Amino acid sequence: MLVTRTALVFAAATAAVALGTASAAAQTDNVPPTVGGGSGILVDSHVGCTLTTIGRDSAQRLVGLTAGHCGQPGATVVVEGDPDGAAVGRFVYSDHTLDYAVIEFDSARVTPVNQVGGTTITGLGGPASFPNVVCKRGSTSGTSCGVVWGDVRATATETWTQMCVMKGDSGAPVVIGSTLVGMVNAYLGVGCFGPEVGTNISAIMNDLNARGDIGAGYQPL
Repeated sequence: MLVTRTALVFAAATAAVALGTASAAAQTDNVPPTVGGGSGILVDSHVGCTLTTIGRDSAQRLVGLTAGHCGQPGATVVVEGDPDGAAVGRFVYSDHTLDYAVIEFDSARVTPVNQVGGTTITGLGGPASFPNVVCKRGSTSGTSCGVVWGDVRATATETWTQMCVMKGDSGAPVVIGSTLVGMVNAYLGVGCFGPEVGTNISAIMNDLNARGDIGAGYQPL
């Protein structure tokens, strides 16, 4: 499955700086970790994936999306890099046809944001098409962009692009500007030389709304 990066913590140069760092850490111990589209997540404490987006459904539940192959219903979610390593949500639905999953978050345990690493999500859009250029934010490879090839297999649910994707990037948001148009699901190649295959966010929303369960009526922050 997908392995995420390990955060590196550097020691302070002087005792005074070290003391200040310790005090700052103590002050932020009770602040919930931030999470948004592009954040790294650990599923059942060991499977590394990327959150596609976070927002509210029609019942005002705090929910997010990621790739379906990242976990099964009941799997717990931890924010990558959170020093507490506490579960902040759980998988409530996983679809292996469209390869997406719904996560319900505990609002008291996370600080939801709509911007991660320069990628901002303010709305949902239809499938991208050639010759658009889309970008993704993955927890492993960061931000990369590439040309859209389109729905090569004519499934009406997926789009192929020429973006660099690595292990840990599954679920990464695919955007045009600040509009979410898809998620990263697979990479058909070696390194960054093959096409990325992702599910269209419009297909996911149609399925979510038809089910009428947790996640229906979803809107990003």
